Amino acid sequence: MSATGAEDHTTGTGVSGPGTDAPPELAVDRLLDDPSTRIIVCCGAGGVGKTTTAAALGLRAAERGRKVVVLTIDPARRLAQSMGIDSLDNTPRRVAGVADGGGELHAMMLDMKRTFDEIVEAHADRERAGAILANPFYQSLSAGFAGTQEYMAMEKLGQLRARDDWDLIVVDTPPSRSALDFLDAPKRLGSFLDGKFIRVLMAPAKVGGRAGMKFLNVGMSLMTGTLSKLMGASLLKDVQTFVAAMDTMFGGFRTRADATFRLLQAPGTAFLVVAAPEPDALREAAYFVERLAAERMPLAGLVLNRVHGSGAAQLSAERALAAAENLEEGGIVDQESGKAGLRDAGGSDSAPTPGTGSPTADGPGSDADASADASSDADVDLITAGLLRLHAERMQVIAREQRTRDRFTSLHPEVAVTEVAALPGDVHDLAGLRAIGERLAAGVPAGA
Repeated sequence: MSATGAEDHTTGTGVSGPGTDAPPELAVDRLLDDPSTRIIVCCGAGGVGKTTTAAALGLRAAERGRKVVVLTIDPARRLAQSMGIDSLDNTPRRVAGVADGGGELHAMMLDMKRTFDEIVEAHADRERAGAILANPFYQSLSAGFAGTQEYMAMEKLGQLRARDDWDLIVVDTPPSRSALDFLDAPKRLGSFLDGKFIRVLMAPAKVGGRAGMKFLNVGMSLMTGTLSKLMGASLLKDVQTFVAAMDTMFGGFRTRADATFRLLQAPGTAFLVVAAPEPDALREAAYFVERLAAERMPLAGLVLNRVHGSGAAQLSAERALAAAENLEEGGIVDQESGKAGLRDAGGSDSAPTPGTGSPTADGPGSDADASADASSDADVDLITAGLLRLHAERMQVIAREQRTRDRFTSLHPEVAVTEVAALPGDVHDLAGLRAIGERLAAGVPAGA
């Protein structure tokens, strides 16, 4: 058992890697093909490739025969572009061009406000729903209250799972400063809508009259300062109207948040932590691994994205730099001095042998040709030295990334890992997503 306790909550998709020090390899295809896997949550720090990873996993699962929906909360809309869809919204849209493997791929982008509106419309009669949707406080709450995006992502996940229209749901978690917000926000918003703040707002109706307003003013004095600045003098009236209309719905928010949280803990869910081989990203990944274990949520493994590699890894950075210096300084591999030696060996005063085709001043093998050859050799040397220095820099990057990865795996040796090589450009179509999926599944090392 590790210090984090993560051994008890993995999905069992890792296979032992070569050597005792290597982490287990993440068996991606085994995870995707398992019919009991119903939800995959891609999480991690911002900018590490969660959206691309989620889309690639969804495409690969669909082409292996599963009916998949990918839910993204990415405002950059890269997922729609890579899947050839003009735009994504709160409704799943089928993706064309998926290879015929018996599966389907659908994609959607979370519309935070629309999801909140759907909750209200589903749990209130028409008159009350209209009053809530038109309320200024509700409009501000649904559009930008801290944690609303993460809460609505959980709500939408719960809705998709309840419909049972898909074999697999792949979730791209919100881009936030902390990957933990996805787990914390539902509790925060549920507590807000079903907690002491709301009970204070409901007090005037229960107490009544001026005494009620006095009680409200005392209870609200510490809580409404910031909201009053944002929403103006009519805040209390709007909030009271909102509370009166939402009174019967508050308990439902907490209930649904708790139900979705339990869904994330269930065996059919698998968390994939996505990280780049950089200290900050892997520190956050380690923190997330520990948090998932503490919350008893099933961790499938780590996707180490944008890993650098080399096709000439046997040439170390030190040897490459030494060779570059020799070329630049005319050292032991100086080609020009070697050719000069060959010319001197013939003897400059020797008389040419008749009939041997001794070169004339402007014929083949003249001094002009020798000078051109020497210049060409010098250019080649400079280019070669530059390439050697680039290779040395790449090998230094690889060594640094390996040290960073080793620190993570030494702290969490139980976490299965797969690597995805850094690509020369962005992924912008299904072919690119398909290539990423193949590397995810094969665990292709960088440079292979």
